[in-house]
Amino acid sequence: MARSRTSIRERAARSAFGCARPLLLLAVLSSAGAEVCAQQAAAPTPAQPLVADGAKAPLVPHLGQPADDGLVTRWNLSVYPDGRGLPAGQGNASEGRSIYQERCAKCHGSEGEGGSGGTLAGRGALTDPEPDQTVGNYWPYATTLFDYIRRAMPMDAPATLSDNEIYAVSAYVLYLNRIVSLDERIDASSLPRIRMPNRNGFIGIDAQLPPSAHD
Repeated sequence: MARSRTSIRERAARSAFGCARPLLLLAVLSSAGAEVCAQQAAAPTPAQPLVADGAKAPLVPHLGQPADDGLVTRWNLSVYPDGRGLPAGQGNASEGRSIYQERCAKCHGSEGEGGSGGTLAGRGALTDPEPDQTVGNYWPYATTLFDYIRRAMPMDAPATLSDNEIYAVSAYVLYLNRIVSLDERIDASSLPRIRMPNRNGFIGIDAQLPPSAHD
């Protein structure tokens, strides 16, 4: 019986110690938390900048930095249907042929028939069950060619063509779609005047289109 009483006492002691451990841990954490709060309360609050009338200035995130005029100009690449945004320069399809074959044909095919890249040339009907949406039968504005090529083409080296090269390649793609002649000059004045076959398939916004040279 004495042994049994000892075992009972040992079990009771172990149980009491086991219950005390979470309480002890809670007490330690509470003490540490109180000390951190006290330190934060004691820390001085940074002074807020004042404006002219003595009121506190609004808090700002201080992210980034103002863009200077040069940066804005370099990144302002938008070209609109009426020609706004087109740079100086010129080109024709005859000049663009060799540039296209070297920089574009591996993805879009030698005659714009498509490959790993989209089909560029074709005047098939958009009412077909699965129509090819090409530059010739879908795009409403010729200026979109310059805008897109300047931003994103060629895919493996975007923004590496000069403005004259982009005008020339744009002219060649239009030539593949039988929209301009081989030697027709394309520049900031003439490109917006080209009437695309599907111009009336879209509703124009934010642009007064110039008279078309191909009406």
